[in-house]
Amino acid sequence: MSPVETFLSKSEEQEIVQAILKAERYTSGEIRVHIEAHTDVDHFERAKEVFFLLKMNNTKDENGVLIYVAVNDRKFVIYGDRGIDKVSPTNFWETTRDAIESQFKLGNFKQGIINGVLAAGTELKAHFPWNPDDINELSNEISKG
Repeated sequence: MSPVETFLSKSEEQEIVQAILKAERYTSGEIRVHIEAHTDVDHFERAKEVFFLLKMNNTKDENGVLIYVAVNDRKFVIYGDRGIDKVSPTNFWETTRDAIESQFKLGNFKQGIINGVLAAGTELKAHFPWNPDDINELSNEISKG
């Protein structure tokens, strides 16, 4: 099995999907998680590429967030759409980064992703609160490359 397939169990993946549902309950923002083994390009550039491949740039309020993980490289990136950049402070993603990083350092990858998803949801809620006419614009499933 590939490192991507063994990185998280099926039940851990479902726990992450549940965290995405919980985080999106309070914001119109859209959160996705993408996991792949390795990239030969800069991790930020790869996250940006995946963001567009997943069509995350097509949300109504330009408020999609991708948590990208390169398993073998031991790297992750949080990539947010331009609608978020327009309204957020420079250090907007520090809380989310810290929530992921602290758990990853301990080898708690599932919990790191869950903490990151929930932190991203909290950050998004401040600028993109949920309203009754919101629809779920993107899949909540984990994508893999």
